[in-house]
Formats: sequence, C-alpha cells, structure tokens
Amino acid sequence: MQPVKKQVKMREQPPEERIRNWGEVPLGYSLEEAVLESERCIQCRNKPCVNGCPVLIEIPDFIKALKEKDVRKAINIIHESNALPAITGRVCPQEEQCQCVCTAGKMGDPVSIGGLERFAADWDLLNRKNNSSKAFKKVSISKKTEKVAVIGSGPAGLSCAADLARMGYQVTVFEGYHKPGGVLVYGIPEFRLPKSIVKSEIDLLYDTGVNFITNVLIGRALTINDIFKNGYSAIFIGTGAGLPNFMNIPGENLNGIYSANEFLTRVNLMKAYLSGEYDTPVRHGRNVAVIGGGNVAIDAARTAKRLDAENVYIVYRRTEKEMPARIEETRHAHEEGVEFITLASPVLYEGDESGFVKKMVCQKMKLGEPDQSGRRRPIPKDGALFSMEVDEVIVAIGSLPNPIIPRTTKNLNLKKNGDIIIDDKYRTSIKGVFAGGDIVTGSATVVTAMGAGRMAAKSIHEYINNGNEDS
Repeated sequence: MQPVKKQVKMREQPPEERIRNWGEVPLGYSLEEAVLESERCIQCRNKPCVNGCPVLIEIPDFIKALKEKDVRKAINIIHESNALPAITGRVCPQEEQCQCVCTAGKMGDPVSIGGLERFAADWDLLNRKNNSSKAFKKVSISKKTEKVAVIGSGPAGLSCAADLARMGYQVTVFEGYHKPGGVLVYGIPEFRLPKSIVKSEIDLLYDTGVNFITNVLIGRALTINDIFKNGYSAIFIGTGAGLPNFMNIPGENLNGIYSANEFLTRVNLMKAYLSGEYDTPVRHGRNVAVIGGGNVAIDAARTAKRLDAENVYIVYRRTEKEMPARIEETRHAHEEGVEFITLASPVLYEGDESGFVKKMVCQKMKLGEPDQSGRRRPIPKDGALFSMEVDEVIVAIGSLPNPIIPRTTKNLNLKKNGDIIIDDKYRTSIKGVFAGGDIVTGSATVVTAMGAGRMAAKSIHEYINNGNEDS
C-alpha cells in the first residue's frame, strides 16, 4: 500500500476577485495535478467508493486510467455510468457520498474523486470534436421501434433519456422552458455551474439521438393520455420539486421578498449574471437576508453578493454545525463576506410606504433534543426578539414537487405533500408511467436524481421487453 499524501487542492479564484465576476470559483486540475491526485488512490478491492456513488461509476478504474495519463479511457469509463460528468464533477456532494467512504480517507485525506471526474470531463469537452466518447457514439445497433417520452429535462430526465437512447429506444424529452436542463440551468448559479457546461453535456445527448421538445408544458399543452395516444410505449416523469415553500408569517407578501426558486430563476434564465447586458427584473438589494441553511440558500446569498449587495446575511434557525449545505460552499460564502446569523428565525416583516420590505423581526432560538433528521430541534427563546434592516429577503426553506402533472393526471397516486408514489421499480399507479428524482423524493441532490433516472430507464426497458406487462 502506497503512502497516503495530502489531497492535491484545486486552485481557486481569490475571494476579492470572484465577488466581482461570475466565473467559476474552483479552477480545476491540470494534467499534472490530476495525475498526482490519482496516485493517492490505493485501488482497494472492495471499492466502497463505487457503492457510495448513486450512479455507480467504476471509480478506481477511471482513476487508474488517469494515473496512466490515459484520459480518453478514463472518460469512457465514467460515461458508461454517468451521462453528465462535467456537471456532477462540479455540483455533486462527493464529500457525503463516494469520498466519505474512501479507504484513503481513513489514513489521511480522501481522494478528490469529484475533482478527478471534473478534470476528465473537462478534457473531454475540449477534445470532443475530434474524438467523442465511445459510450456516446450514435447507437450502432438497429433502432428499436418503441418510443419513450421523458417529461422534464433536469438531472433525472437527462440521465433516463441517455440510458434509454443507448439501449436503442426513440426518446423524446419534453421541457416546459425554452431550453433543456431544468434545475441545472435555472436553479444553480453561473459561478457554480456555467450554462456553457450544461449545454455541452446536453449536446452529447442530441448526438446520441435524443429528441428535445421545449416550450411544451405537460399537464397543460399535452396530458399523459395525449402522449400515449401519440404512440409512446412508456413515460418517465422527472419534473422535480420547484414549488417554493414560505413561512406564512406577517408581511411575507411585501415587495422585495422572493422565494429562492424565483430569485435564482430570474438571475439564471434572464441572464442577470451578464451584468449590464440584460435588463433583468430582479431587485438589487443593499441589505439582503437569505432565510435557510441549505445549498440553495448559500447559492442565493453568493448570488446577491455578485449583484452588488453591501450586506448579505444567512439567517438560520440552528447553528452552522447543523446546516445541510456543503462545507465547501459554506466556506466560499464566508470568504466572500456573507454574514451568518444563526439560532434565529424571522417572525415578521415590516414594509415602507411603497409596500417594499424594510425591516425583519427575528426570534432568537436555542437547540433542544434531536428531531427526525438527527439534528437538534430549534426552540424559541421566550421574549428574545431582534430586528434587522433589510430591503430584500430570499426565502430558501425547501420546495415541494412541481404540481401541474400530479394535479392534472387522474389515477396518479400521490403522497400528502404531492410527491408521486412509486414502487421499487419506479412504476407509478398508472400502467406504463414511471417517475423518479425530486418529484418522488422531494428536494435532493443532482446525482441522486440521476441515479433514479438510470434505474427507471432499466425498469422501462424491462417493461417494454415484457410486452408492456408488469414485471
């Protein structure tokens, strides 16, 4: 077993520079850095990292190829399991999945699996025109006659579509927005996931034969029954969780108070990140409060910083230790000057004479016993209130499943919160209709949704091969 060295850290933009631009913060590995990091993998036999990966990438194999400087082989191995590695290499919480079970991490730093995946994927993007990954060549086997519809072009839908296309099916992805990508395009800031990266990854699916139909909102323009009438053998629903949650406290309807979904969608789809080039209808607050402690809250806070806010506050009802956001993203927010106000929760907003928010009243909290999440429950302190001057508030306390298809599809069984109910083969209560991702689980990670899309594709294949009988 080779000696374990410290992880090769990825170079980053300095905080004082990056808050003035929308470029990526981590700058990626060079070939030399990637080889050095790949040498830290001890190639253990039981491969715990593979089991920790929701899409089951053969991680030791692709790292071994990188160690040998065979980047083409590495990306081919990744592409066998992952249709979007340039995306997951950037936004996947590897520290909670593959890297947290890395054997090298028991003796030192875990191998930077995400950084190596990103390196291989970025190399592929640069070299794709001349030598595209063999895993994504146009299907050479005879095309199947069956058509499969995928509703939603987020991570679950794209992953499902990619696997079905490689099996030879005629796949059509229906997307309500004008561009495919779902949350990858409208929900994640440019500085974390550039739109050009998403486009390049989706272009590969076009090359595989996937057909995309945009500006079509299923449940309105077409129903599930309409799709079946158009000759589709199966349908996958992957429409995600984009319905915002609010706290329902006084003053929450004042101008200048957004859901994080609306705020990030405006910034992303209306290109506020191209400063001065687009007249995006989004408020540029001076004193911005973001309510919540997850990745979306951190994204919103760092976005507000880049929109020239003087003061940005994360207001969270527990301590920073309990925050579900990624440690790396939280560190970046601290470096960029975001102030964390913990053990606090808003109870009231006050407005000015024009109807815009001007003040937020918060309740101080303390921690009690652990709740179902395993984190200590926040409990209000009697009479402990304080006020903050704010002119913009972004509420990032989670989201619910997109409701249009559930509300317009008869006989589709749902949970009380609107999540679609599926069985262990991703089948819904309607024959031939499958579902996966956040529309089933509630808000989760990109790669978890991708894993669901892959498993659903496998079940759809079995369903069609069995003559559309339940298997």
